Amino acid sequence: MNPRIWVLSLCTFAFGSAGFIFAGMLEPMAADLGVSTAVAGQLQTAYVLTSAILGPVAAWLLGRVDRKFVILLGLSLALVMHLACAAAPSFEALLAARAVAGLAGAMSGAAASVAAASLAPPEQRGTALAMVTGGMTVAFVVGIPIGSVAGAAFGWHATFLVAAALAAIALTGVLLLLPRVPAPPKREGGRLRISPIWPLYATSFLTFAGNMTLNLYIAPIVRVGAGVTGAGVALFQSMIGFGAAAGLWLGGRAADRGAGKAWILQCIGLQAIAMSMHWSATHQLVPAGLPSQLLVMGAIFLAATALFSISPVTQSRLIQMTGGAPVALALNGSVFSLGQAWGSTLGGIALATWGVPAIPAAALMMSFTAFAILSLALQSDRPR
Repeated sequence: MNPRIWVLSLCTFAFGSAGFIFAGMLEPMAADLGVSTAVAGQLQTAYVLTSAILGPVAAWLLGRVDRKFVILLGLSLALVMHLACAAAPSFEALLAARAVAGLAGAMSGAAASVAAASLAPPEQRGTALAMVTGGMTVAFVVGIPIGSVAGAAFGWHATFLVAAALAAIALTGVLLLLPRVPAPPKREGGRLRISPIWPLYATSFLTFAGNMTLNLYIAPIVRVGAGVTGAGVALFQSMIGFGAAAGLWLGGRAADRGAGKAWILQCIGLQAIAMSMHWSATHQLVPAGLPSQLLVMGAIFLAATALFSISPVTQSRLIQMTGGAPVALALNGSVFSLGQAWGSTLGGIALATWGVPAIPAAALMMSFTAFAILSLALQSDRPR
């Protein structure tokens, strides 16, 4: 495996951290900005919606540009926007800065995946994509918890300074260590056929929507389900990273073997089990204290393992079926983002209408919906 692929993991580490850097501080940040927790959660919706809408446009405009340059451009924009978030004087200013930061994430994420596929031999493509996505696992183990700890110590503005510092580290690493990666050759005919690949996009949307219904609201989930608040939430957030690491290890090897429909469906089943565990914890169906804390930790770990076991499989199939077309990868990033946007919106509606215990119930319904739709939509045969 080309060791320079590890440099690309810095990109997903930086953007993965930035995406949820404020989640542990959501309730005190909302109080400081004078909005409800559900409204503050829409900072994530703005981030991912911009990523979803403008990501494919940026990929089309920059499709013939060297991938290294695109990654550097995205990281530079992210650095500036995270600093703007840290200095934002109001919720409206923070919302605008988060929206622009979402574009930066979309630009770099798709370019990093294409670069990884170019640098790895075909038989190791699934593992290479898992390594790049693995930056997200480090984000949940290290980056996001650091943001929660910094926010608890110095206020929520400090969480965005942490995000800016991580973007600067990734920018330096890519600048110094990543070689030039020419854009993939133009596809024959110049057009991308959606009909064979839309089930892969549906998989990305539905599985991320199910998980992100709950992940953004992890602080109130941990408070109600496990009785833990403040900096202690960081330990629970780190379980997402450990679960994601396990999922990517499993998913990367599954992708190398050509896994498909059966793998995806069993992972969605595990996601549903995890949401049921959260539902039990928030309804106090287990004793308070250590038992409830272990249940919540286990649910977070299992949900992340299930989600990230799917991602390398869908990405590897997508690259095989499209030749690594930048717009195809950008569209996949868009449906990731749309799934996150819908999940965070659904979680916010559940929280505002019925309270914290309704969040895992909504996430569980999303898992059931994903299983039903993908049972019919996905093809069982391997891609040709």
